Amino acid sequence: MEITTDDIKKLRDMTGVSVMQCKKALLEAEGDLAQAEVILKKHSAASALKKADRALAAGMIGSYTHDGGIGALVLLSCETDFVAKNPEFGALARELAMHVAAMNPVYTAAEEIPEEAKQAATAVFEKEVADKPREMQAKVLEGKLAAYFRDQVLLEQPFVRDASKTVRDLLNEATQKFGERIELSRFARLSVR
Repeated sequence: MEITTDDIKKLRDMTGVSVMQCKKALLEAEGDLAQAEVILKKHSAASALKKADRALAAGMIGSYTHDGGIGALVLLSCETDFVAKNPEFGALARELAMHVAAMNPVYTAAEEIPEEAKQAATAVFEKEVADKPREMQAKVLEGKLAAYFRDQVLLEQPFVRDASKTVRDLLNEATQKFGERIELSRFARLSVR
């Protein structure tokens, strides 16, 4: 199958990934755009994992205010000033600040959840699963805890502009797009109410 430049451009517009990566994905998917998009998403997670050890020496602070009543700041870190000064990187930092303002996360990653919070939630949900069959209780409890904390952990939340992606997915895609490690290092949210 012949891959046209229009196909490559369409996939690039959909994903923001480099032309060469789009072409490779289309070749692997034998010209199917939907399959190529899935291939690129799979590669973005693998790419982020490969770059996880790299040092973050640059970055940008993104900000967002909503009607003067809610504001958020995020520190989006990267490896080089070259990427930090990229307008698309700045736009991503602002989008993430808007997400923080809208979703009000408590933790950046699941590893930050204190043991006391886990124990308190477990105590509440154990009462809720007590009427379930004994062999199902642990599995149902695990699901309830995951759902409860998913809403509080920034990286696990569905992105406000595209609920089909989590914030972690968005950062993995950015890592693939910019070719270096991208991480949301810190965030803060302020509210008048």
